[in-house]
Amino acid sequence: MSISTDMPMRVAEITQVADRVKRFRLERRDGGTLPYFSGGAHVVVTMRDAGGLRRNAYSLMSAPHESSAYAISVLHVEKSRGGSQFMHEQVDLGTELTVSQPVNLFPVDQRGRRHLFLAGGIGITPFMAMLEQLERGGQDFELHYAIRGRSHGAYWRELQGKFGGRVNVYCDAEKVFIPVAKLLDDQPLGTHLYVCGPTGMIDATLTMARHAGWPQQNLHFERFLGPPAGNAFRVILQRSGMDVAVEGRQSILEAVEAAGVDAPFLCRGGACGQCATAVLGLDGALEHNDHYLSDAEKVSNSKLMICVSRFKGRALVLDL
Repeated sequence: MSISTDMPMRVAEITQVADRVKRFRLERRDGGTLPYFSGGAHVVVTMRDAGGLRRNAYSLMSAPHESSAYAISVLHVEKSRGGSQFMHEQVDLGTELTVSQPVNLFPVDQRGRRHLFLAGGIGITPFMAMLEQLERGGQDFELHYAIRGRSHGAYWRELQGKFGGRVNVYCDAEKVFIPVAKLLDDQPLGTHLYVCGPTGMIDATLTMARHAGWPQQNLHFERFLGPPAGNAFRVILQRSGMDVAVEGRQSILEAVEAAGVDAPFLCRGGACGQCATAVLGLDGALEHNDHYLSDAEKVSNSKLMICVSRFKGRALVLDL
């Protein structure tokens, strides 16, 4: 059973905030207040697309103390699996959506004496609420935000207007880049680092931080990881007594949900471990795409993160 409790909501406002980025303001259908959340939290939006069911996780970017509405931003991704296309092309004012209650897997670490944020592109979204929270609490922070071009970068003007010199913007088109090494070497003890953006940016930053001697507990990151496409296969659900087909552009989690099985999930991005499922049998190779299981766990073929990982073979037997 999924942990989140869904809430019926409607789209109250849509704003084009940058090339290919829209902000959606979501309110409860009954006009009631929404649960408070902490900076870094996300919700899962359920979309019914051509009779099918799709669920995507989006960071909450509204102020955490705001309870009348939630705001999310969606990048229109070319050749996506359909979620961003659905939000950009089929969602209008008044569209009704089902939204989970907030879950936070990327919180501000309150042990930090200072907070250093590095964002790339749409990776700015979780930091919007985190900065609001830190500002409200009078805590020390600075943001370094890399964008492809001035028209592509969402919210950089708004952030600079609100937080002034604590927000630094770097534009690829202008050949200006975040001086990561210098920033990592020039922080007081007790600083915590947060990075969100493209995979290459995250990996490079974390590697540099570790080489510079940063403690592991001071490093925080969030990846935007969607399930990749692949070959179709079958999953046999041992406990449910079902044989389910998984299409090439469908995750295992989506396939079993479509078959009526209420499988566990939290992030739907291979990060939280909630959907880890025991593998009871296989006639091929597992394709692990998560960043939760250890290398040893992946090699053991004993479990699989069904939200993002796949299988190359004919049939996979799962403990579901």
